[in-house]
Amino acid sequence: MRSPLADRIRPQTLDDVVGQRHLLGEGKALRRIIESGAIPNMVFYGPSGVGKTTVASIIARNTNMHLCKLNGTTASTADIRDVVAQVNTLHAVNGVLLYLDEIQYFNKKKQQTLLEFIENGSITLIASTTENPYFYVYNAILSRSTVFEFKPVEQKDVEVAVTRAFRLLSEEIGEPIRLEDGVAAYIAMACGGDVRKAMNAAELCTLSAQQDEGAVVTMELARELTQRSALRYDRGGDEHYDIVSAFQKSMRGSDPDAALHYLARLLEAGDLPSACRRLMVCACEDVGLAWPQIIPIVKAAVDAAMMVGLPEARIPLADAVILVALSPKSNSGEAAIDAAMADVQKGKTGSIPRTLQNKHFDSAEVQKKGQFYQYPHDFPGHWVEQQYLPDVLLGARYYRFGENKNEQSFKAYWDGIKKRKPS
Repeated sequence: MRSPLADRIRPQTLDDVVGQRHLLGEGKALRRIIESGAIPNMVFYGPSGVGKTTVASIIARNTNMHLCKLNGTTASTADIRDVVAQVNTLHAVNGVLLYLDEIQYFNKKKQQTLLEFIENGSITLIASTTENPYFYVYNAILSRSTVFEFKPVEQKDVEVAVTRAFRLLSEEIGEPIRLEDGVAAYIAMACGGDVRKAMNAAELCTLSAQQDEGAVVTMELARELTQRSALRYDRGGDEHYDIVSAFQKSMRGSDPDAALHYLARLLEAGDLPSACRRLMVCACEDVGLAWPQIIPIVKAAVDAAMMVGLPEARIPLADAVILVALSPKSNSGEAAIDAAMADVQKGKTGSIPRTLQNKHFDSAEVQKKGQFYQYPHDFPGHWVEQQYLPDVLLGARYYRFGENKNEQSFKAYWDGIKKRKPS
Protein backbone atom coordinates (compact mmCIF):
# COMPACT_ATOMS: atom_id res chain seq x y z
CA MET A 1 0.00 0.00 0.00
CA ARG A 2 1.38 3.39 -0.99
CA SER A 3 2.11 5.80 1.84
CA PRO A 4 0.33 9.19 1.97
CA LEU A 5 1.79 12.03 -0.07
CA ALA A 6 2.70 13.91 3.11
CA ASP A 7 5.08 11.06 4.00
CA ARG A 8 6.46 10.63 0.48
CA ILE A 9 7.28 14.31 0.18
CA ARG A 10 8.52 14.82 3.74
CA PRO A 11 11.58 17.17 3.79
CA GLN A 12 14.97 15.58 4.41
CA THR A 13 16.82 18.73 5.52
CA LEU A 14 16.00 21.75 7.66
CA ASP A 15 16.21 24.02 4.63
CA ASP A 16 13.40 22.08 2.95
CA VAL A 17 10.98 22.57 5.87
CA VAL A 18 8.38 25.21 5.06
CA GLY A 19 7.54 27.70 7.79
CA GLN A 20 8.84 27.73 11.37
CA ARG A 21 11.52 30.29 10.51
CA HIS A 22 11.33 31.53 14.12
CA LEU A 23 12.79 28.14 15.11
CA LEU A 24 14.69 26.92 12.07
CA GLY A 25 15.99 30.09 10.44
CA GLU A 26 19.72 30.75 10.33
CA GLY A 27 20.99 31.49 13.82
CA LYS A 28 17.75 30.48 15.56
CA ALA A 29 17.98 28.46 18.76
CA LEU A 30 16.46 25.15 17.63
CA ARG A 31 18.51 25.10 14.43
CA ARG A 32 21.72 25.72 16.38
CA ILE A 33 20.85 22.90 18.78
CA ILE A 34 20.16 20.46 15.93
CA GLU A 35 23.35 21.40 14.10
CA SER A 36 25.40 20.98 17.28
CA GLY A 37 24.47 17.31 17.50
CA ALA A 38 23.99 17.56 21.27
CA ILE A 39 20.27 16.91 21.47
CA PRO A 40 18.52 17.73 24.78
CA ASN A 41 15.08 16.55 25.84
CA MET A 42 12.53 18.59 23.91
CA VAL A 43 8.79 19.08 23.62
CA PHE A 44 7.39 20.27 20.29
CA TYR A 45 4.08 22.04 20.83
CA GLY A 46 1.75 23.20 18.07
CA PRO A 47 -1.17 22.31 15.81
CA SER A 48 -1.08 19.27 13.56
CA GLY A 49 0.52 19.37 10.15
CA VAL A 50 3.08 22.11 10.82
CA GLY A 51 6.33 20.11 10.84
CA LYS A 52 6.81 18.68 14.33
CA THR A 53 7.25 15.08 13.14
CA THR A 54 9.32 16.20 10.16
CA VAL A 55 11.81 18.09 12.33
CA ALA A 56 12.02 15.16 14.77
CA SER A 57 12.77 12.81 11.84
CA ILE A 58 15.55 15.11 10.61
CA ILE A 59 17.04 15.18 14.11
CA ALA A 60 16.95 11.38 14.24
CA ARG A 61 18.85 11.09 10.95
CA ASN A 62 21.51 13.52 12.16
CA THR A 63 22.30 11.64 15.36
CA ASN A 64 23.99 8.33 16.07
CA MET A 65 21.46 7.45 18.72
CA HIS A 66 19.08 4.52 18.30
CA LEU A 67 15.67 5.84 17.25
CA CYS A 68 12.47 4.47 18.78
CA LYS A 69 9.01 5.79 18.00
CA LEU A 70 5.88 5.62 20.14
CA ASN A 71 2.46 7.19 19.80
CA GLY A 72 0.74 8.34 22.95
CA THR A 73 -2.66 7.17 21.71
CA THR A 74 -1.62 3.51 21.45
CA ALA A 75 1.60 2.95 23.44
CA SER A 76 1.40 1.00 26.67
CA THR A 77 3.68 0.69 29.70
CA ALA A 78 5.02 -2.51 28.13
CA ASP A 79 6.04 -0.53 25.04
CA ILE A 80 7.96 1.89 27.26
CA ARG A 81 9.74 -1.04 28.92
CA ASP A 82 10.70 -2.41 25.50
CA VAL A 83 12.29 0.94 24.66
CA VAL A 84 14.13 1.09 27.98
CA ALA A 85 15.36 -2.48 27.51
CA GLN A 86 17.37 -1.35 24.48
CA VAL A 87 19.47 1.02 26.59
CA ASN A 88 23.12 -0.09 26.76
CA THR A 89 22.67 -2.77 24.10
CA LEU A 90 25.09 -3.02 21.16
CA HIS A 91 22.81 -1.23 18.71
CA ALA A 92 22.14 1.59 21.21
CA VAL A 93 25.62 2.25 22.56
CA ASN A 94 25.10 5.98 21.99
CA GLY A 95 21.80 5.99 23.82
CA VAL A 96 18.18 5.89 22.73
CA LEU A 97 16.32 8.72 21.05
CA LEU A 98 12.62 8.30 21.76
CA TYR A 99 10.20 10.20 19.59
CA LEU A 100 6.88 10.23 21.45
CA ASP A 101 4.03 11.61 19.37
CA GLU A 102 0.87 12.93 21.06
CA ILE A 103 2.36 12.83 24.56
CA GLN A 104 -0.82 14.46 25.91
CA TYR A 105 -2.44 11.00 25.75
CA PHE A 106 0.21 9.50 28.03
CA ASN A 107 -1.15 9.35 31.57
CA LYS A 108 0.94 10.40 34.55
CA LYS A 109 2.02 6.83 35.34
CA LYS A 110 3.42 6.30 31.85
CA GLN A 111 5.22 9.63 31.91
CA GLN A 112 6.72 8.79 35.30
CA THR A 113 7.98 5.50 33.89
CA LEU A 114 10.10 7.45 31.41
CA LEU A 115 11.37 9.93 33.96
CA GLU A 116 14.13 7.83 35.55
CA PHE A 117 15.74 7.13 32.20
CA ILE A 118 15.41 10.73 31.05
CA GLU A 119 17.12 11.85 34.26
CA ASN A 120 20.14 9.55 33.88
CA GLY A 121 20.55 10.40 30.20
CA SER A 122 19.97 6.90 28.83
CA ILE A 123 16.98 8.15 26.86
CA THR A 124 16.68 11.45 25.05
CA LEU A 125 13.04 12.39 24.63
CA ILE A 126 11.53 14.35 21.78
CA ALA A 127 7.81 14.60 22.46
CA SER A 128 5.21 16.31 20.34
CA THR A 129 1.78 17.53 21.33
CA THR A 130 -1.05 19.56 19.87
CA GLU A 131 -2.13 20.64 23.36
CA ASN A 132 -0.55 23.08 25.79
CA PRO A 133 2.25 21.02 27.40
CA TYR A 134 2.04 23.01 30.63
CA PHE A 135 -1.41 21.49 31.15
CA TYR A 136 -0.82 17.97 29.86
CA VAL A 137 2.81 17.05 30.46
CA TYR A 138 4.08 15.90 33.85
CA ASN A 139 5.96 18.76 35.53
CA ALA A 140 9.04 16.66 36.22
CA ILE A 141 9.41 15.94 32.50
CA LEU A 142 8.79 19.57 31.58
CA SER A 143 11.45 20.74 34.01
CA ARG A 144 13.99 18.53 32.20
CA SER A 145 12.91 19.55 28.70
CA THR A 146 12.93 22.59 26.45
CA VAL A 147 9.58 23.52 24.92
CA PHE A 148 9.50 24.80 21.34
CA GLU A 149 6.25 26.17 19.96
CA PHE A 150 5.48 25.42 16.31
CA LYS A 151 3.05 27.82 14.64
CA PRO A 152 0.56 27.40 11.75
CA VAL A 153 2.44 27.75 8.48
CA GLU A 154 1.82 30.98 6.59
CA GLN A 155 -0.07 30.77 3.31
CA LYS A 156 2.90 31.79 1.13
CA ASP A 157 5.00 28.99 2.64
CA VAL A 158 2.23 26.40 2.25
CA GLU A 159 1.86 27.42 -1.40
CA VAL A 160 5.53 26.48 -1.94
CA ALA A 161 4.78 23.02 -0.51
CA VAL A 162 1.63 22.66 -2.64
CA THR A 163 3.54 23.50 -5.82
CA ARG A 164 6.22 20.96 -4.84
CA ALA A 165 3.48 18.38 -4.20
CA PHE A 166 1.92 18.76 -7.64
CA ARG A 167 5.39 18.51 -9.21
CA LEU A 168 6.02 15.19 -7.42
CA LEU A 169 2.56 13.89 -8.29
CA SER A 170 3.16 14.76 -11.93
CA GLU A 171 6.36 12.71 -11.89
CA GLU A 172 4.57 9.79 -10.25
CA ILE A 173 1.72 9.62 -12.77
CA GLY A 174 4.05 10.25 -15.69
CA GLU A 175 2.19 13.19 -17.19
CA PRO A 176 1.90 16.90 -16.56
CA ILE A 177 -0.72 18.27 -14.15
CA ARG A 178 -2.20 21.55 -15.27
CA LEU A 179 -3.55 23.86 -12.58
CA GLU A 180 -6.08 26.57 -13.23
CA ASP A 181 -4.94 29.99 -12.09
CA GLY A 182 -5.16 30.36 -8.33
CA VAL A 183 -5.54 26.65 -7.47
CA ALA A 184 -2.28 26.32 -5.53
CA ALA A 185 -2.95 29.57 -3.67
CA TYR A 186 -6.51 28.49 -2.85
CA ILE A 187 -5.41 25.13 -1.42
CA ALA A 188 -2.71 26.89 0.59
CA MET A 189 -5.25 29.34 1.97
CA ALA A 190 -7.94 26.76 2.69
CA CYS A 191 -5.71 24.40 4.66
CA GLY A 192 -5.55 26.83 7.59
CA GLY A 193 -1.78 26.57 8.06
CA ASP A 194 -1.81 22.74 8.03
CA VAL A 195 0.71 21.50 5.44
CA ARG A 196 -0.39 17.87 5.76
CA LYS A 197 -3.95 18.89 4.99
CA ALA A 198 -2.73 20.78 1.94
CA MET A 199 -0.81 17.71 0.74
CA ASN A 200 -3.90 15.54 1.12
CA ALA A 201 -5.95 18.08 -0.85
CA ALA A 202 -3.36 18.16 -3.65
CA GLU A 203 -3.36 14.38 -3.87
CA LEU A 204 -7.15 14.19 -3.91
CA CYS A 205 -7.30 16.83 -6.64
CA THR A 206 -4.84 14.85 -8.74
CA LEU A 207 -6.78 11.61 -8.31
CA SER A 208 -10.02 13.37 -9.27
CA ALA A 209 -8.65 15.52 -12.11
CA GLN A 210 -9.73 15.15 -15.73
CA GLN A 211 -7.55 12.64 -17.57
CA ASP A 212 -8.64 13.04 -21.23
CA GLU A 213 -5.95 15.51 -22.24
CA GLY A 214 -3.76 15.35 -19.18
CA ALA A 215 -4.72 15.99 -15.57
CA VAL A 216 -6.44 19.34 -15.11
CA VAL A 217 -7.14 20.62 -11.61
CA THR A 218 -9.87 23.23 -11.81
CA MET A 219 -10.71 25.82 -9.18
CA GLU A 220 -14.13 24.19 -8.80
CA LEU A 221 -12.50 20.85 -8.02
CA ALA A 222 -10.10 22.47 -5.54
CA ARG A 223 -13.00 24.15 -3.74
CA GLU A 224 -14.97 20.91 -3.61
CA LEU A 225 -12.14 18.90 -2.10
CA THR A 226 -10.89 21.53 0.36
CA GLN A 227 -14.21 23.14 1.26
CA ARG A 228 -13.98 22.67 5.03
CA SER A 229 -10.28 22.09 5.53
CA ALA A 230 -9.62 25.60 6.85
CA LEU A 231 -11.59 24.81 9.98
CA ARG A 232 -9.08 23.83 12.64
CA TYR A 233 -11.15 23.34 15.77
CA ASP A 234 -11.32 21.00 18.74
CA ARG A 235 -13.79 21.83 21.49
CA GLY A 236 -11.50 20.33 24.09
CA GLY A 237 -8.24 21.71 22.75
CA ASP A 238 -6.20 24.88 22.59
CA GLU A 239 -7.78 26.04 19.33
CA HIS A 240 -11.18 26.20 21.02
CA TYR A 241 -9.86 28.41 23.80
CA ASP A 242 -7.91 30.56 21.37
CA ILE A 243 -11.02 31.23 19.26
CA VAL A 244 -13.37 32.00 22.13
CA SER A 245 -10.67 34.20 23.69
CA ALA A 246 -10.22 36.09 20.43
CA PHE A 247 -14.01 36.37 20.10
CA GLN A 248 -14.43 38.07 23.46
CA LYS A 249 -11.31 40.22 23.15
CA SER A 250 -12.49 41.51 19.77
CA MET A 251 -15.84 42.55 21.25
CA ARG A 252 -14.06 44.12 24.23
CA GLY A 253 -11.76 45.92 21.82
CA SER A 254 -14.80 47.34 19.93
CA ASP A 255 -13.88 45.65 16.63
CA PRO A 256 -17.16 44.31 15.19
CA ASP A 257 -15.50 42.87 12.06
CA ALA A 258 -13.02 40.75 14.01
CA ALA A 259 -15.75 39.71 16.46
CA LEU A 260 -17.96 38.57 13.57
CA HIS A 261 -15.06 36.62 12.09
CA TYR A 262 -14.55 34.63 15.28
CA LEU A 263 -18.30 34.20 15.71
CA ALA A 264 -18.39 32.73 12.19
CA ARG A 265 -15.62 30.26 13.12
CA LEU A 266 -17.50 29.15 16.22
CA LEU A 267 -20.75 28.73 14.30
CA GLU A 268 -19.08 26.96 11.39
CA ALA A 269 -17.78 24.45 13.94
CA GLY A 270 -21.31 24.10 15.31
CA ASP A 271 -20.28 25.45 18.70
CA LEU A 272 -23.38 27.52 19.41
CA PRO A 273 -23.17 27.16 23.23
CA SER A 274 -19.65 28.67 23.43
CA ALA A 275 -20.67 31.59 21.22
CA CYS A 276 -23.71 32.33 23.37
CA ARG A 277 -21.86 31.98 26.66
CA ARG A 278 -19.00 34.31 25.72
CA LEU A 279 -21.43 36.84 24.27
CA MET A 280 -23.36 36.98 27.56
CA VAL A 281 -20.14 37.21 29.58
CA CYS A 282 -18.88 40.07 27.42
CA ALA A 283 -22.13 42.01 27.77
CA CYS A 284 -21.87 41.80 31.57
CA GLU A 285 -18.11 42.10 31.97
CA ASP A 286 -17.07 44.54 29.29
CA VAL A 287 -20.13 46.74 28.68
CA GLY A 288 -21.60 46.35 32.13
CA LEU A 289 -22.60 49.52 33.92
CA ALA A 290 -21.73 51.72 30.95
CA TRP A 291 -25.03 50.51 29.48
CA PRO A 292 -26.65 47.90 31.76
CA GLN A 293 -29.73 47.69 29.52
CA ILE A 294 -27.62 45.66 27.08
CA ILE A 295 -27.73 42.59 29.34
CA PRO A 296 -31.43 41.72 28.80
CA ILE A 297 -31.08 42.63 25.11
CA VAL A 298 -28.21 40.19 24.61
CA LYS A 299 -30.02 37.58 26.73
CA ALA A 300 -33.02 37.87 24.40
CA ALA A 301 -30.75 37.42 21.35
CA VAL A 302 -29.10 34.37 22.93
CA ASP A 303 -32.50 32.87 23.79
CA ALA A 304 -33.65 33.42 20.23
CA ALA A 305 -30.49 31.79 18.85
CA MET A 306 -30.86 28.74 21.08
CA MET A 307 -34.54 28.48 20.16
CA VAL A 308 -34.14 28.56 16.37
CA GLY A 309 -30.77 26.77 16.23
CA LEU A 310 -28.28 26.87 13.37
CA PRO A 311 -28.08 28.19 10.72
CA GLU A 312 -30.68 30.86 11.62
CA ALA A 313 -29.05 31.43 15.03
CA ARG A 314 -26.32 33.38 13.25
CA ILE A 315 -28.71 36.31 12.71
CA PRO A 316 -29.64 37.28 16.30
CA LEU A 317 -26.10 36.49 17.43
CA ALA A 318 -24.60 38.73 14.77
CA ASP A 319 -26.91 41.56 15.83
CA ALA A 320 -25.90 41.11 19.46
CA VAL A 321 -22.17 40.84 18.70
CA ILE A 322 -22.20 44.06 16.71
CA LEU A 323 -24.17 45.77 19.48
CA VAL A 324 -21.71 44.65 22.18
CA ALA A 325 -18.70 45.62 20.09
CA LEU A 326 -20.03 49.12 19.43
CA SER A 327 -21.36 49.81 22.94
CA PRO A 328 -19.53 51.97 25.52
CA LYS A 329 -17.33 49.86 27.77
CA SER A 330 -16.86 49.61 31.53
CA ASN A 331 -15.45 46.79 33.63
CA SER A 332 -16.06 48.62 36.92
CA GLY A 333 -18.54 45.98 38.09
CA GLU A 334 -16.15 43.10 37.45
CA ALA A 335 -13.26 44.97 39.06
CA ALA A 336 -15.39 45.70 42.12
CA ILE A 337 -16.49 42.10 42.73
CA ASP A 338 -12.96 40.81 42.09
CA ALA A 339 -11.56 43.21 44.68
CA ALA A 340 -14.25 42.21 47.20
CA MET A 341 -13.61 38.49 46.60
CA ALA A 342 -9.88 39.01 47.00
CA ASP A 343 -10.44 40.42 50.50
CA VAL A 344 -12.77 37.54 51.41
CA GLN A 345 -10.21 35.00 50.16
CA LYS A 346 -7.58 36.67 52.35
CA GLY A 347 -9.83 36.16 55.37
CA LYS A 348 -10.90 39.80 55.67
CA THR A 349 -14.45 39.24 56.79
CA GLY A 350 -15.14 40.24 60.38
CA SER A 351 -18.44 40.34 62.23
CA ILE A 352 -21.47 41.79 60.51
CA PRO A 353 -22.34 45.17 62.08
CA ARG A 354 -25.11 44.85 64.62
CA THR A 355 -27.17 47.40 62.73
CA LEU A 356 -27.43 44.91 59.88
CA GLN A 357 -28.04 41.78 61.91
CA ASN A 358 -31.49 40.29 62.02
CA LYS A 359 -32.00 41.40 65.63
CA HIS A 360 -34.50 43.90 66.97
CA PHE A 361 -33.69 44.08 70.70
CA ASP A 362 -30.69 44.52 73.00
CA SER A 363 -29.92 41.42 75.05
CA ALA A 364 -27.84 41.55 78.23
CA GLU A 365 -24.53 40.75 76.50
CA VAL A 366 -24.76 43.72 74.11
CA GLN A 367 -22.31 46.33 75.36
CA LYS A 368 -23.46 49.23 73.22
CA LYS A 369 -27.20 49.58 73.27
CA GLY A 370 -29.47 51.05 70.64
CA GLN A 371 -27.61 49.89 67.56
CA PHE A 372 -30.62 49.30 65.37
CA TYR A 373 -31.05 49.33 61.63
CA GLN A 374 -32.20 52.59 60.12
CA TYR A 375 -34.57 52.15 57.20
CA PRO A 376 -33.21 54.39 54.37
CA HIS A 377 -36.66 55.00 52.87
CA ASP A 378 -37.65 56.85 56.02
CA PHE A 379 -35.07 59.55 55.29
CA PRO A 380 -34.78 62.32 52.67
CA GLY A 381 -33.30 61.06 49.42
CA HIS A 382 -33.91 57.46 50.62
CA TRP A 383 -30.47 57.40 52.24
CA VAL A 384 -29.07 57.61 55.76
CA GLU A 385 -25.48 57.32 56.89
CA GLN A 386 -24.81 54.15 58.87
CA GLN A 387 -22.17 51.40 59.02
CA TYR A 388 -22.53 48.54 56.54
CA LEU A 389 -19.04 47.03 56.30
CA PRO A 390 -17.52 44.99 59.15
CA ASP A 391 -15.16 46.90 61.44
CA VAL A 392 -12.04 45.30 59.87
CA LEU A 393 -13.03 46.65 56.47
CA LEU A 394 -14.14 50.16 57.34
CA GLY A 395 -13.15 52.51 54.55
CA ALA A 396 -12.62 49.76 51.98
CA ARG A 397 -13.39 50.80 48.39
CA TYR A 398 -14.25 48.15 45.83
CA TYR A 399 -16.40 49.95 43.30
CA ARG A 400 -15.04 53.00 41.53
CA PHE A 401 -17.22 54.90 39.08
CA GLY A 402 -16.30 54.46 35.46
CA GLU A 403 -15.69 57.47 33.22
CA ASN A 404 -18.68 56.71 30.99
CA LYS A 405 -21.74 58.96 30.94
CA ASN A 406 -24.00 56.43 32.64
CA GLU A 407 -21.84 55.85 35.72
CA GLN A 408 -20.91 59.50 36.02
CA SER A 409 -24.61 60.35 36.20
CA PHE A 410 -24.95 57.83 39.06
CA LYS A 411 -21.99 59.46 40.78
CA ALA A 412 -23.41 62.97 40.45
CA TYR A 413 -26.76 61.83 41.84
CA TRP A 414 -25.33 60.11 44.90
CA ASP A 415 -22.75 62.80 45.54
CA GLY A 416 -25.63 65.25 45.79
CA ILE A 417 -27.64 63.02 48.13
CA LYS A 418 -24.78 62.06 50.44
CA LYS A 419 -23.36 65.58 50.79
CA ARG A 420 -26.71 67.04 51.83
CA LYS A 421 -26.76 68.11 55.48
CA PRO A 422 -29.41 66.41 57.64
CA SER A 423 -32.16 68.82 58.81
